[in-house]
Amino acid sequence: MLRLGIVGLPNVGKSTLFNALTSSQAAAAENYPFCTVEPNVGVALVPDLRLDRLNEIVKPKKKVGAVVEFVDIAGLVKGASQGEGLGNQFLSHIREVDAVVHVIRCFDDPDVVHVMGPVDPVRDHDVITSELALADLAVVERRLEKTRKSARAGDKEAQAELIVLERVMTELNAGRGAREAGEGEDAVKFLRQLGLLTAKPILYAANVNEADLAAGGGEWIAKLKTAVQTHHEEAEIVPFSAKFEAELGELVEKKGRSTWRARASPSPGSTA
Repeated sequence: MLRLGIVGLPNVGKSTLFNALTSSQAAAAENYPFCTVEPNVGVALVPDLRLDRLNEIVKPKKKVGAVVEFVDIAGLVKGASQGEGLGNQFLSHIREVDAVVHVIRCFDDPDVVHVMGPVDPVRDHDVITSELALADLAVVERRLEKTRKSARAGDKEAQAELIVLERVMTELNAGRGAREAGEGEDAVKFLRQLGLLTAKPILYAANVNEADLAAGGGEWIAKLKTAVQTHHEEAEIVPFSAKFEAELGELVEKKGRSTWRARASPSPGSTA
């Protein structure tokens, strides 16, 4: 089962996205920072028409589809890698997931608080990217010290690891992620074992307003794309509207309650 961690600054729409993806209201989505502290966990079924067709042909006793587990992680802030805003605790939650969904606010609304003042998706992206990189630097520096000693003593495995670690240091110091240093299957496997945050696959979710969503994302998306691809050339940005998803979720929930009441209500002339 794939485990995805939803990260970003506080109050950018992470919990709303989590609720939409998991078809639940498990995560509190309020208009103030840090309304989430402990991570929320939920699963979503992956639609697969091929599986449906196979089920029709084979007719097994049970159909088991693929699922994705989503983890709604509390908002990170500048200085998280140094412990700001319980950053160390939140960063540890990210280490436990297979991939990262980075939610970035790309809409103006004076009624929705932003922890860093004016809306600036590029700045927000850089803050989170820097904090993840700084956390990784601390891990790599500790590992480098140990690996260099072993490599000087003639340990062949340590010598191979040293090449990868030094490449990672170069990428992190340049503001890029450790994923850019994973040349070769062995290197990628080694980086995953280290639990480096910036070695994980990442998808960017741009939270836009409804008008911009209909127009393909709005003016912020182009600027954000340029900033994101500076750090990760193959990164994808998916626009979504947290407000629209929340309203849609409420409608579905109300419809479900109405259907339940209709089924539960006694028909005319019957006795309850």
